[in-house]
Amino acid sequence: MAVIALLIGFSFIIAVGFLAAFLWAVKSGQYDDKYTPSVRMLFDDNDTIK
Repeated sequence: MAVIALLIGFSFIIAVGFLAAFLWAVKSGQYDDKYTPSVRMLFDDNDTIK
């Protein structure tokens, strides 16, 4: 029974760690993509054709 309580405690700590990493990534601008890479292929890039 003590092992189950220990595993639940560790999983809670890991979940809080992942939440903190996600919030840090959002706050630092990791997901602020104004110019989506999936749309770049729709535009002509005349610099590569010479």
